[in-house]
Amino acid sequence: MLIFTSICANYLHKARTLAKSVKENIPDATFVVCLTEREILPQFNYPYFDKIVLAKDAWEGNFNRFIFKHAIVEASTAVKGQFFRYLYEKFPEEQKFIYLDPDIYVYSDFIELRSLLDTRPIVLCPHLLDPGNIDMELSSTAHGVYNLGFLGVNRSQEAQNFINWWAERLYLFCYDDIAKGIFTDQKWIDLAPCFFDVEIFKHRGYDFAPWSLLNCGMNVEKGRYNVKGDPIRFIHYSGYGASAEKCMRDWLPEGEHPFKKLYAEYAEIHDANNADSISKTPWTYSCYTSGEKIEDSIRIKYRKDYDVMFSVEDPFELSNDYFRKILINGKNIKKINRTLFKAIEIIRTQGLKIFIMKLYKKLGR
Repeated sequence: MLIFTSICANYLHKARTLAKSVKENIPDATFVVCLTEREILPQFNYPYFDKIVLAKDAWEGNFNRFIFKHAIVEASTAVKGQFFRYLYEKFPEEQKFIYLDPDIYVYSDFIELRSLLDTRPIVLCPHLLDPGNIDMELSSTAHGVYNLGFLGVNRSQEAQNFINWWAERLYLFCYDDIAKGIFTDQKWIDLAPCFFDVEIFKHRGYDFAPWSLLNCGMNVEKGRYNVKGDPIRFIHYSGYGASAEKCMRDWLPEGEHPFKKLYAEYAEIHDANNADSISKTPWTYSCYTSGEKIEDSIRIKYRKDYDVMFSVEDPFELSNDYFRKILINGKNIKKINRTLFKAIEIIRTQGLKIFIMKLYKKLGR
């Protein structure tokens, strides 16, 4: 079984925490880190990482052109589809591939998931398994029904067809843009059960998270944590900090609770893994080669203009000023060209006299 996570360097402390929990509970698993940075620095290595692979080294095509259009939050999700394809190629003996977000902590072996992946090509976990939390129901309709902090696939052709479809969508459409129906890599997966043979996995011990807390029924029996009878396999500490703590205040009863204890223990390990302040590592794709900070507005304009995007070999070699000129002035030039083309077409098909009459009419003369 191969387990991987996808991060930028500022999440290395979370990946350290995850990797150790994987190795302690699933010792036969191979743990791989997909790192969206320009290089692997010595301080990035960690005893529980079997391998760190730069996203650019797993890429097919022009990586700089691709990654330039993404903010840091989008970047580590946008590369996941292609990284699955890379793992299929580089680990030909592996039959089961699992993605886990870096803010996950593993508590026991994935017994049920191992069995499922023997026969089922694609395994997804919904955000919610019970109705009643209207805030989270609305959030799921906006952000995605299935949580992509977890994804399990096997080596079957069906699974590979799914990964290829998903990777292709992420190439041009992996943005935090809910207004346009996209939330990074996640919202696309709402369509997966329509197109592919998907197992919707409803075991409550997988992908348990702060959004699961309302009436969750978590208890402890003989030292084992359970959720309504299902043993905890991993907890997704999504929104670690203020967001997760708000969920606990809103949805858990006052006083002691098993999840509060687990959260406190996770916090201690998580924070210890950031003792070197690795979380403050600057993202190496946030600047041009010159060191100039890339403006978010430039990234957004760039990703909307395919003519510009595919005409620039390495956008990091340029500057904000260059892109302001080409993206803004370029649009004006395109508009002028369209107007000229329309004028020529009217003259060609209807004659100069008709064109002049239409022009005068438009000018209000």
